[in-house]
Amino acid sequence: MESQNVRPGYLTAHQTAHLLGISLGGVRLLVHRGHLARSGGTPRQPWYAARDVAALAAKRATSKVA
Repeated sequence: MESQNVRPGYLTAHQTAHLLGISLGGVRLLVHRGHLARSGGTPRQPWYAARDVAALAAKRATSKVA
């Protein structure tokens, strides 16, 4: 079970995946490709900056429209 003790302004991997509409594997792939950076947590339970996730979601939304 993933810890919910995340600092304000950060999201868990599960929350990130949900907001981006992708799987946890998709989140790992975004990190591997350099599109998203871990901002804390542990290797097994990383956190991502909410502002980075929001920017990535906006970028993905505009690229789907175009």
